[in-house]
Amino acid sequence: MSPMPTLTLAALEDQTPSMLLAFVALAFLGLIGLVFLILFAKYFTLWFRAFVSRARISPASLVFMSMRKVNPNVIVDTKIMAVQAGLTDVTTEALEAHYLAGGNVRAVTRALIAAHRANIDLNWDIAAAIDLAGRNVFEAVQTSVDPKVIDCPDIRKGRSTLDGVAKDGIQLKARARVTVRTNIAQLIGGATEDTIIARVGEGIVSAIGSSINHKVVLANPTLIAKAVLDKGLDSQTAYEIVSIDIADIDVGDNVGARLQADQAEAEMRIARAKAEERRAAAVSLEQENLALTQENRAHVVLAEAEVPKAISEAFRRGHLRAESSENGQTST
Repeated sequence: MSPMPTLTLAALEDQTPSMLLAFVALAFLGLIGLVFLILFAKYFTLWFRAFVSRARISPASLVFMSMRKVNPNVIVDTKIMAVQAGLTDVTTEALEAHYLAGGNVRAVTRALIAAHRANIDLNWDIAAAIDLAGRNVFEAVQTSVDPKVIDCPDIRKGRSTLDGVAKDGIQLKARARVTVRTNIAQLIGGATEDTIIARVGEGIVSAIGSSINHKVVLANPTLIAKAVLDKGLDSQTAYEIVSIDIADIDVGDNVGARLQADQAEAEMRIARAKAEERRAAAVSLEQENLALTQENRAHVVLAEAEVPKAISEAFRRGHLRAESSENGQTST
């Protein structure tokens, strides 16, 4: 037999650093493994639920979720909901990303399930964008399936009727009920209910104003609804108008007669003002004529005062003759 190789002291000194590095590496890996096992033991029940539900969430994903400040319970529950509902395009990474972005993961998943059941074209990206935009995506899907009714005008804003005046001057007070459903394609950036109420109110007032006679509107209120629907008031809004129903319509004041009376009163006031102006002008002219008469009289008095002066001057110069009627002689 060949002799056993012996290790010299120098060889042992050369191998000591590598052995220490290997020991440190093994200890570090062992510590990581121990931490992983502790965390996995914490989420074992959660992972088992996902496993039996075919949610396909790995133990490592659950551990990393806790490290990324993601609630694993929310992700697992929503993933199980999506899988059981038959949604195959909802991934664990998409759920985590939406959770970290501050979105409502449960609401988006419920909206996708409702849209899938109602055969509405809605995917995860659009639903997540609607949720992050501040809209209630689940309520939007519900409204798309089950349309809701909006009162026009909104009584909460202080008005109870929409007032319009027909061409014959009679005021009509109307109330309408608008049935709308959500237009998911325009939910992001589309106008809200207030715009629908404002547009419908404007359309009803315009339709009443274009009617020749208020009796026509009272006899057939559907003319108003048809005229409003034909205008396409749901353009660029988050809703699609299904129908407009005139709930009530009443006769108000005779605005035309009142306006004519006000016009006549205004014209009478104008005539009075013009007459007063003419009277003042006549009085002013009369006073001017009186002043002119006094001025002319003053001129006459001045002229009469000059006559004696002229006579005396003529006598003094010998230009006047004095005739005697007794002897028929004339003296100068």
